Parts: sequence; C-alpha cells; structure tokens
Amino acid sequence: MSDKTTASQAERKRGEGVKFVYDILRDDILDLVLPPGSPIDEVQLAERLSMSRTPIREALVRLAGEGLVTTLPNRSTVVSNIDFLNLHTFFDAMTLMYRVTTRLAAQFRTDADLVAIRARQADFAHAVEAHDALAMIATNRDFHARIAEAGRNPYYTGLFCRLLDEGRRILRIYYSSFDDRLPRRYVIEHEDIIAAIEARDVEAADRLASAHADQIVRQIQDLIARDRRQQITL
Repeated sequence: MSDKTTASQAERKRGEGVKFVYDILRDDILDLVLPPGSPIDEVQLAERLSMSRTPIREALVRLAGEGLVTTLPNRSTVVSNIDFLNLHTFFDAMTLMYRVTTRLAAQFRTDADLVAIRARQADFAHAVEAHDALAMIATNRDFHARIAEAGRNPYYTGLFCRLLDEGRRILRIYYSSFDDRLPRRYVIEHEDIIAAIEARDVEAADRLASAHADQIVRQIQDLIARDRRQQITL
C-alpha cells in the first residue's frame, strides 16, 4: 500500500471521527442534555468516546462556528448561552422561512414530495402520541425541512435547516411548557399545511405556515415572561 493511500485512509478516518464527535455534541447541546453554560471537558470526552483529543478539538471548532459553543479566554470551552434578549430576531427569520418555504412547496411540489412529507408527518404524529419530546423535535425538523426541499430552492432550504437546528433548544423549551404532551391540534396544523400544499393553494399555505409559526412564538414568549416574573423577589 502506498504512502498516499495510507494518508488518504487516515484522513478519512480522522474526518469520520470528527463527524462522530460533532454529531454527539451537537445533539446533546441542541436537545439540552448539555444545558447552556455547561463546560465541555476535552479529556473526559476523549475517555468517554475512546479517541484522541484532536477530532474533539476539530469538532468543537465546527460547533463554535455555528455558535453552539464558546471558547473562553482561559481556552476552556462551554456551551453557548441562548440569547433571549435578541430572540425576536430569530423568531422573525424563522417565521419568514416557514412562510417562504411552504409557499414554494405549494407551487413546485411533486407527487413524490407529498409522499415524503406525509412520511415525515407520520413520524411526528407517532412521536406526539408517545410524548417523546426529543423525537418530536427531530421529526418536526425533518417535516419542515422536507417541505423546504419541495420548494426547489436550495438556498432557502439550507438557511431554513440551519434555523431549524438552532431552534431545537428553543423548541425543547416549547415542548416542556406542555410537559411534553403536545396538544393534538399541532398535529392537525401540519395536516392542514400538507392539504394546502397538495392543493397548490399558495395563499392558504402561506397563511397556515404563518399561523403555525406565530403560535409557537407566542407560547415561548409567554413562557419566558412567566419565568421572568417568577424570579422577581420583593
């Protein structure tokens, strides 16, 4: 075996190791297994995953680029805090992407897209019935991402998927406000969106997507407001 082949295999193995660490940490952060402000111990993580610290450091660089971890002046790393003060800007972007991608899906969807979207909806409905919050978060993301793909604009799809991923921590808080027992009406909202997409009713798709986003925003804002009031001591 040539040196070039050996180096290529080593590079691929290292890349797979980085992705492995990245996926684990990213899911733990987004699902709040690692809460905001939690320290990330590279040595402990290396022992837990039985690998060197090099792929761990590279994975942390990727996560830092996505704003999910922060490197402190002392070179330690912590899970980034959620910027509640500027959360309105995230909500504005998320609501816009709900509307744009759903409108485009109603305009450009194919029969194959509808099959895929319904499959993602079935997964979401099953997670809701099981009261499995982490599964609800993942399947909700996949449902809306698949709608975005049906819109045939990869730029919108890429941006929306990033927003959906960043919003998983917010969505975890949202589901906790229902004690992880999401009302059935949110499953029905998805069904209504699918029906509008199937009918190629662009305006209805826009209206339903906007209302769907608005109720999530209102619920989270009310939850945050309640928490702030509870922290006031006289």
